[in-house]
Amino acid sequence: MSYIHEHKDWPAFRWSQERLADRLASVRHRQGRLIGRMEGLGFRLRAEAVLQTLTEEVLKSSEIEGELLDKEQVRSSIARRLGMDVAGLVPADRDVEGVVEMMLDATQNYTAPLTKERLFAWHAALFPTGRSGMRKIAVGAWRTLATGPMQVVSGPIGREQVHFEAPNAARIEKEMRAFLAWFEAGVAIDPVIKAAVAHLWFVTIHPFEDGNGRIARAVADLALTRSEDTPQRFYSMSAQIRLERNAYYNILEATQKGGLDITAWLEWFLDCLNRAFDGAETILASVLRKARFWDAYAGTPLNDRQRAIINRLLDGFEGKLTSSKWAKLAKCSQDTALRDIDDLLQRGMLVKDAAGGRSTSYSLREV
Repeated sequence: MSYIHEHKDWPAFRWSQERLADRLASVRHRQGRLIGRMEGLGFRLRAEAVLQTLTEEVLKSSEIEGELLDKEQVRSSIARRLGMDVAGLVPADRDVEGVVEMMLDATQNYTAPLTKERLFAWHAALFPTGRSGMRKIAVGAWRTLATGPMQVVSGPIGREQVHFEAPNAARIEKEMRAFLAWFEAGVAIDPVIKAAVAHLWFVTIHPFEDGNGRIARAVADLALTRSEDTPQRFYSMSAQIRLERNAYYNILEATQKGGLDITAWLEWFLDCLNRAFDGAETILASVLRKARFWDAYAGTPLNDRQRAIINRLLDGFEGKLTSSKWAKLAKCSQDTALRDIDDLLQRGMLVKDAAGGRSTSYSLREV
């Protein structure tokens, strides 16, 4: 069996413009409509939508690789770096700061050229300790022959299934020069198609020991940001890929084991991107709900604990809010938590959920 990078014409990708035409037109139309709607929100709501979107992008891109980051740390790191005045910011770990730094560089500095040095900086940001888990890796450098074949493998030890083997490490310098030259050249293809090709091409070269998937998605995000000519992000491609992770890996494997006609991959990418726009509607609804809530209680005096935890609820708190969770989140005593909650119940901002007794929990009142 041969891989796509072993074909003699590699990387002369080709595709059917006819098969892609309707999908591409739909994506471009929805892209324009979404940006137009968000631009009409006003600065404060638009900034909140960007913060939610970038938080989802960072969380879900890591989640695709099985790495779970703390949502509040991610949100706080992004808000600080964007200079946003957001209540309840928390310190972020080095690994969170690194992922955020890479994603913001890709989307906020989208006009800057993509270079070898920039990719090395992204990689170093992803692995600040020089390790991937317990394993020491070469950071800010291409993988070398010393690491052996770079394979994508699943299954238990002794019964592994090899899904893909990347080009030999000796080829990487030449392969990446060609990729970067193409990425920065004024090639006559639609920028959204370019994002899809770049994603596939980069992840097929697999130039680093680890982090290739996350960096490939950051490269695609950079290209998508260029296609819109604005650093403001209102949808998350990684969040949609996370929802479709099995299909994502299946189409990648099929494409990397196929020929240089990558129409099927491009169809999947465009369809996934179209579905990602649906996720933007969820973010928009959340932003508007948050705005309505605070507008309704604009004159209500609250302490910092109450304001911070209400914002947590508005941003999508997982599970039930109880007095013990309040005390833990607010770093206060149980008695203080109960006083805070009782005050909000009296003001009508919180309501008790149906179950009572030891399992008493609370939700925000809908406005």
